Amino acid sequence: EVQKHSVHTLVFRSLKRTHDMFVADNAKPIPLDEESHKVKMSVKLRTEYGSVLHMPTLKENLREKGGPNSGDPYAQKQFPGNQGQELEYMITGTHPYPSGPGVALTADTKVQRMPSESAAQSLAVALPASQSRLDASRTAAGVGDIYRHAGIAERSQPPGMAVALVEAGGNKNSALMAKKAPTMPKPQWHPPWKLYRVISGHLGWVRCIAVEPGNQWFVTGSADRTIKIWDLASGKLKLSLTGHISTVRGVIVSARSPYLFSCGEDKQVKCWDLEYNKVIRHYHGHLSAVYGLDLHPTIDVLVTCSRDSTARIWDVRTKASVHTLSGHTNAVATVKCQAAEPQIITGSHDTTIRLWDLVAGKTRVTLTNHKKSVRAVVLHPRHYTFASGSPDNIKQWKFPDGNFIQNLSGHNAIINTLAVNSDGVLVSGADNGTMHLWDWRTGYNFQRVHAAVQPGSLDSESGIFACVFDQSESRLLTAEADKTIKVYKEDDTATEETHPISWKPEIIKRKRF
Repeated sequence: EVQKHSVHTLVFRSLKRTHDMFVADNAKPIPLDEESHKVKMSVKLRTEYGSVLHMPTLKENLREKGGPNSGDPYAQKQFPGNQGQELEYMITGTHPYPSGPGVALTADTKVQRMPSESAAQSLAVALPASQSRLDASRTAAGVGDIYRHAGIAERSQPPGMAVALVEAGGNKNSALMAKKAPTMPKPQWHPPWKLYRVISGHLGWVRCIAVEPGNQWFVTGSADRTIKIWDLASGKLKLSLTGHISTVRGVIVSARSPYLFSCGEDKQVKCWDLEYNKVIRHYHGHLSAVYGLDLHPTIDVLVTCSRDSTARIWDVRTKASVHTLSGHTNAVATVKCQAAEPQIITGSHDTTIRLWDLVAGKTRVTLTNHKKSVRAVVLHPRHYTFASGSPDNIKQWKFPDGNFIQNLSGHNAIINTLAVNSDGVLVSGADNGTMHLWDWRTGYNFQRVHAAVQPGSLDSESGIFACVFDQSESRLLTAEADKTIKVYKEDDTATEETHPISWKPEIIKRKRF
C-alpha cells in the first residue's frame, strides 16, 4: 500500500535529495598555484606588452599606490628587461621656492608646483635618452619592427591597434593608438550607358537572351513559345525556331559545337543543330518547369535547374542524366558553371545559394545569408568571385568557399538578372523595369536607368527578365516584359568632368546579413 504524503513533505524530500546530490561539489575550481600563475602572468605581459615595457613610469603614481612591490607580486621587478634599470623619468614638479621676494624659505612659506599628467608625459617623451635607455631600445624591438623583420605587410597587424613610432631624442617610442575607421575606396569612373536601339518582334514577354561566341548574332526565348535569332549589328530578325509548347525560359549557344540549347516551362530541354535548324536531342527527367541552363566551359556537360527543386547534369552527347543535384527545398531559379572549383553554382527560391562538387554530385557549401529568393547569380569573368541578386540585397562572394565580400544595397526590387563585364561594370535588372549599374570593386551605384515601355504597352509591363553583355562588352542587351529587346552602349561623349562621381569617402557600414 502506497503511503500518502502531503505536497509540502514531498517538496521538501525532493529538495533534500537535490541537496544531497550536489553537496559534494566536484565542479569547484582547483586551488591557484602561485608559482605557475606568476610564470603565466609574466609570459602574458611579455607577449602582449613587450613592446611598451621600456616606456617611462611616473614614480609618483607608484608611490601613491604604495610602491611597485606592495600588493602586486607581478610588478616591475618581475620583468627581466627592466632589471638593473633606474626608472629614468621622475617628474616630481619644481624645486621648493619662497612665496615672495625677501621671504625666508621655510616649511611654512615654501611653494612647489606639480605638473599636470599630460605635461609630465610630454616632458618625459622630449627628454634626451640615457645610455641604458638606448641599450633597452636596441634589444626591445617595437611591434612594427617585428612585423617588418618577418616580412609581413603593415596592414596585417591586428585591426584594432596601429603602432606609431615617435622620434624623440634619437630614440623610438612605441605609442599605441586606435586606427582610423575604414573608408570606402574611390570607385573607378565608368561612362554612363545609353539606350540606342529597341528591337521588337516577339509576341510575348522576352524571358531569356544569349549572345553567340562569334559575336555575329544573338538569340532570345519568349513567352510566345518561340526562339528568335537576331543579327547583332543591325538588329534584324534572322530566324524563328518553334517547338516548345510553353514559355521558353533559358537559351545558351555552345562555344564547342554548332548547337543551341533551350529549356522551358513545358519541362523540356532541347538541343538544336544550327546547321539544320532542327531539334536533334531531348533531355528528359525534370518533373516541372525548367527555369535556367548553362554549359560547362571545358567539358561536354549541360546543367539545368528546375521548379522541381533540383538541378540536373546532362551528358550533351548521350543525353544521359549524370547527376541530379538535390538539396534545395524550393524552385531552383538560376545555375552557373565554371571550369574552376566549385564548378556549379545554384540560386534558389529557398533563399540559399549552393556551391556543388561536380564529380561527387554533392553540395560543397550552402550560403544562407540572403533573406529572400535568389533569382540571379553572375560570375566575374576575371576575378575568382561572384555575385547573387535578391530583393533584400546584391551580395558579392569569394570562391572557392563562398566567403562574403560586401553588400550592394539600394536596388529595392525583385532582381531577375545580373551581368558583369571585365571592366567591373555590374548590371542588375529588376521586375519593375529599373536597371542599376554598379562599380564591382567598391559597390558604388554609378547609374540608374528606367527605360520607357514600348508604345502601346502598359506601364505595368515594364520589367527586365534577362540582360547580357555581348562578346566585345561594348553593348548591353536586355530582354523585357514589353516584348522588346533593348540595346545599350556606353556614351562616347561622356567624360569624368561632364559626369563626375558623386562619391564621398564615408565610413563603411557593411552588414554581414
